[in-house]
Amino acid sequence: MAHAGGRPPFYKTPKQMQEAIDAYFDNLGDRPPTVTGLVLALGFDHRSSLDYYLAEKPEFSGTIKAAKSRIEEFLEQTLYRQASVTGIIFNLKNNFGWKDEQKVEHSGGVRVVATDHDEKL
Repeated sequence: MAHAGGRPPFYKTPKQMQEAIDAYFDNLGDRPPTVTGLVLALGFDHRSSLDYYLAEKPEFSGTIKAAKSRIEEFLEQTLYRQASVTGIIFNLKNNFGWKDEQKVEHSGGVRVVATDHDEKL
């Protein structure tokens, strides 16, 4: 059966992909792990290829999520070591779904007061 669109998947099995992921982490040297670095190490030209595997190939989901968790863990650890964390927070928000949340509670009712202006409308 022909592939429905684009080029066929690069990795046929999660084990193949895991080997490439392990090689990426093993060969980082002094560089920090990044999602973009992972994408490039897997031979993809854009992160949308990684997203494709997550969305369309459920058998790869655990492999990819575990790799991204390793990157996320590195970033979390770095948060505790560095004073300037803006870039790390940006990365966590954009690549891992972190977000700032503010909960506002409202008590009491709403009272509407008519004014002369309101009555003319």
